[in-house]
Amino acid sequence: MPAVTAGRRRGPLERNAAWLGRSDAWQELETPALCIDLAALEYNLDHLARWARGAGIRLRPHVKTHKCQAIARLQRAAGAIGVSAATVAEAEVMVAADVGPVLLTSPPVGAAKLARVAALHAAAPERLLVVTDTPESVAELEAVATASGWPLGVLLEHHAGHGRSGCETLAELETLVRAVAAAPHLRLRGLQHYFGHLQHLSDPAERRARVLEATGAAQALLAALRAGGATLEIVSGGGTGTLLSAAESGLYTELQAGSYVFMDAQYEDALAEDTTLEFHPALFVAARVTSVQSAASRGYVSIDAGQKALSIDMPGPRPRGAAGTAYEFFGDEHGRWLLPPGAVPPPRGARVDLSPAHCDPTVALHAAYHVFRGTELVAIWPIDARGH
Repeated sequence: MPAVTAGRRRGPLERNAAWLGRSDAWQELETPALCIDLAALEYNLDHLARWARGAGIRLRPHVKTHKCQAIARLQRAAGAIGVSAATVAEAEVMVAADVGPVLLTSPPVGAAKLARVAALHAAAPERLLVVTDTPESVAELEAVATASGWPLGVLLEHHAGHGRSGCETLAELETLVRAVAAAPHLRLRGLQHYFGHLQHLSDPAERRARVLEATGAAQALLAALRAGGATLEIVSGGGTGTLLSAAESGLYTELQAGSYVFMDAQYEDALAEDTTLEFHPALFVAARVTSVQSAASRGYVSIDAGQKALSIDMPGPRPRGAAGTAYEFFGDEHGRWLLPPGAVPPPRGARVDLSPAHCDPTVALHAAYHVFRGTELVAIWPIDARGH
């Protein structure tokens, strides 16, 4: 397992390094700290890999969830064909990790980002694919490939109903096909079809019906494009919340699930009724009780994890292993650990753990993962693409 690099000034990666290899690290950790339950992570990686092999579909997991080279290498070792990245910075970090071809899932915009993509492609011409969704983007990527001196593989994006980016109509896609065909240094590789707005629908029947409706429309577009002579061997998309129905649709050659590695409170709720493909919560934020003054009358204690340690885009995180308790944000550095009626408050200094409501933005708030097997701290992994 990769561990923390020694020999630097004491910083975010070193603050808990003294507890590496110790079984009492669970209680002694400096908080707030982002932690991984390694057994749960390993289960999730193996579980999805086995399912995908049985379903005859490839995995290109999205690293925007974890932003970590060590985890990407574990995904690759479990059978992933490569990874997906949302940003140029993530793509740079993952190409450097040598985890297979990286698909940049958002078209790069702006001279600075395009120059970085050109440099990345020149350094690793066989390890980068880029999504495009407008003729202007095609022209920019042609300039990137010309500057690098190597052909660049591109995927056309169909927005699949989320409306964030991508083409909507067959005519728009056909225009892109012609633009790519006219670009000497671009190679048309496939189609990206991602429906982020369907990932967290809590009714499994509704989620399945809407996925099959969206993928049915995409299959018609794909057939028309292929009938017109377009070579589209890759169809990439899907996510953790739609794995089953995406595979059932028969549309995809590869799936981009990301959150399955960790799960979070939001996905636990959305997928509570799905029993065919279950994942284990593997990510948590360790905190410590900082004040118990008047806890009995107030009904809470204060802890040292607030808005700078936990994502605030969803309802609050969920206390882990403490039935009847709840959490409320209490400022930048603090939270309220709400107690059930009549409960004895935990003492000042006690460790408490929280499952994030949304794993991706919680990860972006931290510099490192503290990796536990049981109560032993076995590694500290940097969150390599955070802050780039």
